[in-house]
Amino acid sequence: MSHNIRVLITAATLSATVLSANAFAGDRADWPESFTVGTASQGGTYFAYGSGWANYMAENLGISGGAEITGGPVQNLALVHTGELAFGLTTMGPAAEALAGNSPLAPGFKLDNVCAMFPMYETPFSVTVLASSGITTIADIPAGSRIGFGPAGSTSDTYFPKMMSALGVDYERRNGSWADLGGQLQDGLIDVVAFAAGIPIPAVSQLEVQSEIRIVEFTADELTKVTAEFPVAPFTIPASTYSSLNDDSQAVSMWNFAVAGCDVPEDLVYEMTRLTLENNEKMVSIHKAATTSVAENFVKNTVIPWHPGAARWFNENGYTIDVSQTR
Repeated sequence: MSHNIRVLITAATLSATVLSANAFAGDRADWPESFTVGTASQGGTYFAYGSGWANYMAENLGISGGAEITGGPVQNLALVHTGELAFGLTTMGPAAEALAGNSPLAPGFKLDNVCAMFPMYETPFSVTVLASSGITTIADIPAGSRIGFGPAGSTSDTYFPKMMSALGVDYERRNGSWADLGGQLQDGLIDVVAFAAGIPIPAVSQLEVQSEIRIVEFTADELTKVTAEFPVAPFTIPASTYSSLNDDSQAVSMWNFAVAGCDVPEDLVYEMTRLTLENNEKMVSIHKAATTSVAENFVKNTVIPWHPGAARWFNENGYTIDVSQTR
């Protein structure tokens, strides 16, 4: 597996006021000295959310931590499964495929050493163009248009091309980081960016500061077609998300969860889950998408077995996860 797109982004130096080991009831003897969470490309929500979360965990747990730029959810599952990374961020579609042995990175091999920690947010699939393009609907996209689908192997790159084909769009496929694709759209090197990331997407927010853009929504018929064929659900992007929106925009979405290697120490995952779910205000300060990173949304995981440490926190706080749902 090629990792040449991966760059380690280390967390800030720990403060002298870091909580001591005595602050935690569990046994820290088997905790690692450091940890890394797999995110995705810069300019996307995974990187902003994951790097902020890693810093927050490091500052409160007394171990150094950081985020790693990766190809996104599909690659994160493989890296966590093999133990190259202890933690990662993923979406339900790629997770279901990986657990079934259908990951494009390891076809026929079940990536099942991956356990759920906590819910993150829904990833909307949305289309962005320059306002000057004249494109107002997906059906308006001219044949042969150059569409940027995000990093190769990402959730967007896995599902959005198939959705476009199902909707009758003829395109040239382009890949790259969200930040790079945003720049290419602005420079006229591509015609469309098909984003799949938590909102607000940093690259879109940056684009609309520098250019006049249009966020193209799905029609009712298009919604019916893609939700019937793909593991997505209807989603509304609120008009307040971007200055380019005058009204709510209809999209589709897929849920995201943070995952850990199933052999990561139980007490460490327990503490990370506790810090995340008991301090939502802090998580929202990291990224607005974390408004849905709340315990009640644990039910959105219908695919990934739960890590015993996470399950312990949920069960202690009134949310039932049976032992049969853990690994």
